[in-house]
Amino acid sequence: MKNEKMIQALNDQVNKEFFSAYLYLAMQAYFSSLNLDGFANYFRVQVQEERDHALGFFNYLTRIGGKATLAGIKEPQNEFSSPQEIFELALKHEQFITQSISDLMDISREIKDHKTEIFLQWYISEQVEEEENMGRVLNKLKLIKGDGAGLFMIDSELAQRLYVPAVIPGAV
Repeated sequence: MKNEKMIQALNDQVNKEFFSAYLYLAMQAYFSSLNLDGFANYFRVQVQEERDHALGFFNYLTRIGGKATLAGIKEPQNEFSSPQEIFELALKHEQFITQSISDLMDISREIKDHKTEIFLQWYISEQVEEEENMGRVLNKLKLIKGDGAGLFMIDSELAQRLYVPAVIPGAV
């Protein structure tokens, strides 16, 4: 049985996930303009992951007999003052996404939609990792206090990040 409230909320999440990819693409562009290729790589991987998350929700909607309805994606922030500002914004954004997914879980429980509740478990676990990763880099940036050598060390570390396609249970 389809619940229109749940279908609409899942569609809203598709939009939020695509916006996440768009926002992180703007952050990638910022780092690329500064020739900080490791930071750019970090956000390139993040863009790919967010796209996977959006498509996971999109595919799940189809699987449960709902209609995926795409909406416009708002323009992301394109100007930034520092790497630390970017990671502060990215962590805040991930916290927003975590709350949004928690709200989806609340709806699924309210309407006793157990299959969606199970589907959302993967995203809840993923958000723990997302916030942890953003927070870890942010803490390093705070420690170096803008020191160029430290920034280049972090840049070198972030260059090692690889994209691994997500396998989202229930979404394929």
